Amino acid sequence: MQIINWALLVFAAVATTYAQDSSAAQPPEELVIENIYMPDACTIKAENGDSIKVHYTGTLFANGNKFDSSYDRNAPLPLKLGVGQVIKGWDEGLQGMCVGEKRRLIIPSHKAYGSRGFANLIPANSALVFETELVEVTGKSHDEL
Repeated sequence: MQIINWALLVFAAVATTYAQDSSAAQPPEELVIENIYMPDACTIKAENGDSIKVHYTGTLFANGNKFDSSYDRNAPLPLKLGVGQVIKGWDEGLQGMCVGEKRRLIIPSHKAYGSRGFANLIPANSALVFETELVEVTGKSHDEL
């Protein structure tokens, strides 16, 4: 009887493990924005047309492998927000960020590199995860303040 109970226990453990593996997190259909850190004071928020600098680490949603990081270069990425210089998930996900704010962007493939992927770093149809930190905002609307 103990052997049967033990066998049932092992079967249940294996079945539970298999069920957890088969229900592994699926990539999102739409952009997911998670606030990680918000500074106490937010006097300037990033808007379309602003020149900004962003520190980031990018990983593949599927396996967590890092494919790029501005921290590794000790240089935030300069860009103009909302004009298509970066992937759509960034143009949308960085909107309204405050200097010093940190966000996690979980970006579906269609708002990243889609079916083309990127070089040998990002496979086709990959969802991406970016840990971002807004370092600087400049732009006409902010320069006039």
